[in-house]
Amino acid sequence: MNYFDAIILGIVEGLTEFLPVSSTGHLTIAEKILGLQTDDDAVTGFTAVIQMGAIAAVIVYFARDIWNIIRTWVLGLVKPQYRGHRDFRMGWYVILGTIPVGVVGFALRDVIKNDLRSLWVVAIALICWSVAMWAAERAARQDRSEKQLTLVDALVVGVVQCVSLVPGVSRSGATISAGLFRGLDRVTATRLSFFLSIPALLAAGVFELKDALGGDIGVGETIVGTVVAFVVAYASIAWLLRFVAHHPITWFVPYRIALGAVLLGLLASGVMSAT
Repeated sequence: MNYFDAIILGIVEGLTEFLPVSSTGHLTIAEKILGLQTDDDAVTGFTAVIQMGAIAAVIVYFARDIWNIIRTWVLGLVKPQYRGHRDFRMGWYVILGTIPVGVVGFALRDVIKNDLRSLWVVAIALICWSVAMWAAERAARQDRSEKQLTLVDALVVGVVQCVSLVPGVSRSGATISAGLFRGLDRVTATRLSFFLSIPALLAAGVFELKDALGGDIGVGETIVGTVVAFVVAYASIAWLLRFVAHHPITWFVPYRIALGAVLLGLLASGVMSAT
């Protein structure tokens, strides 16, 4: 991998990490186009590490909210008067909602890194999860804001986040859809999706760091890819929050289905190999 590859992958990561189109799926496609071995441990590790740039963008963008949540949660552990505060509850929601994807991700890490890193999987998941996104918007009541958020909501969204371990599903697409099924408004579902992404993707990036730096990918390329991902992701977060306030996530469905169909055609014709 050279610096050009790292920049391209950083742009792809930043653009797609928080949009409901699957960053892992797009990174797999981009890696294939760039001639990289998609199931190589170093490449897989690199993609996980540059996600930390996108997560850093979330932390910076929501710095005040995150600080209030951490501060109130810590104070609530020792001072009962803070335990009824919404930020105290949100702290527990993020912690408990992250456990499912942590357990499943660790248990199935070899399957995720190898067997699922196939463009056949990406293509099918892009199309199939589009149906779930469409159904979520059809069922959405959007009559509950962040003030009405409950632990059950966080756990349901956290469990559904496990589905996003399949490349092509999209973590944000899965979690926002789950929030809509629970009756949350889109902005609340999207904010919860962002908060749940922080510990999940940070843990994945740290866990994969040794593979990214232990192979043929240099430290410089990894840093460049991460920085590019941060810059592009920051802009994507701001845009997505404005977009979901006024538009359904089904706007992304035609693109997902079209991309999945094109991939299936390329794979079936032998123009592109799956791994």
